[in-house]
Amino acid sequence: MFSIDLNCAPESKDILIADLYEAGSTGIIELEDRPESALLRAFFDDDARQPELTSRFGGEVHPADLRDWVAFARQHLHPMEIGRRIFVVPEWRSEPTPPGRIRIEVNAGLAFGTGAHETTRLCLEAIERLVQPGIAFADVGAGSGILTEAALKLGAARAFACDTDFEAVAVARENLQRAGVRAQFFAGSATAIASRSADLLAANISPAWVADLAPEWVRILKPGGAAVLSGFEAADVPFVSASLERAGARILETRGEHDWRMIQISL
Repeated sequence: MFSIDLNCAPESKDILIADLYEAGSTGIIELEDRPESALLRAFFDDDARQPELTSRFGGEVHPADLRDWVAFARQHLHPMEIGRRIFVVPEWRSEPTPPGRIRIEVNAGLAFGTGAHETTRLCLEAIERLVQPGIAFADVGAGSGILTEAALKLGAARAFACDTDFEAVAVARENLQRAGVRAQFFAGSATAIASRSADLLAANISPAWVADLAPEWVRILKPGGAAVLSGFEAADVPFVSASLERAGARILETRGEHDWRMIQISL
C-alpha cells in the first residue's frame, strides 16, 4: 500500500477527488485547505500501480501510514442525522441514538462510505424514502457497506452487494457483522447480479460507470423497481441521463447537495 500527496486549486478539488476514487483510491484525506491550494493524500492498495498513477496524477509517493487515515477520521468524522430516520456515528463516539432513528456506526477503514460525502448522504436519504418492508436490495460499488446496512435496518428483507475492491468487500463484511445484519457480499461487478432480482438498487460510483452500466440497472431491477445512482457532479447529469434513457430507464428525479447529484430511475 502507498499514498500520493497532491496539490490542487480549491475549485478543482472535488473533481480530483472523484477522479482518484475512480482510479481505485481506497481513501483520501485533506492535509491542508488554504485559499490558494489544497493538499490531498490518496491511498492505493497495489504498489505495482505507482508508475501508472503518478504518470496520470503527478504528486509525491509515500509508503502508506494508516495512522494518518485513522487520525484524520477521528478528527473529522462526527455524528450525523441524515434524512428523518438515519443516525450515522463513528464507532468511537458514545452519543445515544435519537428517538425514531436507526444507528449506523462507521469506522476508520479505508473503504469509501463513511457518510461524510455528499453522494453518500444523497443515497441514504433516497434509500430511506424508497425502502419498503420485505424488499430485495442490491448495492453496486458497496464500499464500506453503509448503504446496504441502512437498507436492511430500514426494512429490506435481503441484500446483495458487490465491489471490485477486495479490501472494500472485507471491510463491508466486517461492518455488517458488527452491526448484526446479514447480506451477501462478493467481489465483482453488476454483471454478476441475477436479472430481475432487486426491488431497489443503489450505485454510488463514477459517472462513467453509472452510464456504462445503464443496461445492467435495467436488467437487474424487477418491474416497478427503482435505482438510486450517484457519484457524479451536476455537469455530468446530461451525459448520465442520456445513457440511462437509451437503456430504457425512466428518470424520476434528480437531487443534489452542493455540486454533487443523485438520479433516481425506474423501468
